Amino acid sequence: MGTDLEELIIVKLDNGRGILANRNFESGEKILEFKGQILRREELPVPYSAVEDHYMQIGERLYLGPSGDKDDLINHSCQPNAGVKIRDKRVFLFSIKAIKKGEEITWDYSTTMDEDEWEMNCNCKSENCRRRIRDFNHLPKDLQQNYISLGIVPEFIIKSLQKTI
Repeated sequence: MGTDLEELIIVKLDNGRGILANRNFESGEKILEFKGQILRREELPVPYSAVEDHYMQIGERLYLGPSGDKDDLINHSCQPNAGVKIRDKRVFLFSIKAIKKGEEITWDYSTTMDEDEWEMNCNCKSENCRRRIRDFNHLPKDLQQNYISLGIVPEFIIKSLQKTI
């Protein structure tokens, strides 16, 4: 069963806006499909600000642009409750643990990053906060393996990791 964006609530947080669940989600449940235009890397806006522009890497040189809707407001966490799955250039957010109504929905931005050009400070305040959002290859190996086992690491990143081995 897919989630309607009406099942998600926009809220004001200490560091901007975020999205809360308006119902309970079971682990493994699809939360939403990210929408937006698919662009090649050379088509990204200049100057580019990933924080403000909300572009997500979905392939080696492909990005999903902002939709202007709630999917643009899903925040990063170093202890996320959701993760991204890419299927035929369609991008979905799935719960990776049970999410209670009223809980903020988050995902780890590092799981789709493989460019070594953009980083940002993290302010997620989670117990395991890494303080910096960086590419997947900079994550601790055990965390990489955990995310891979959850199925929330895109194939282009797994292939990139295999090239470095």
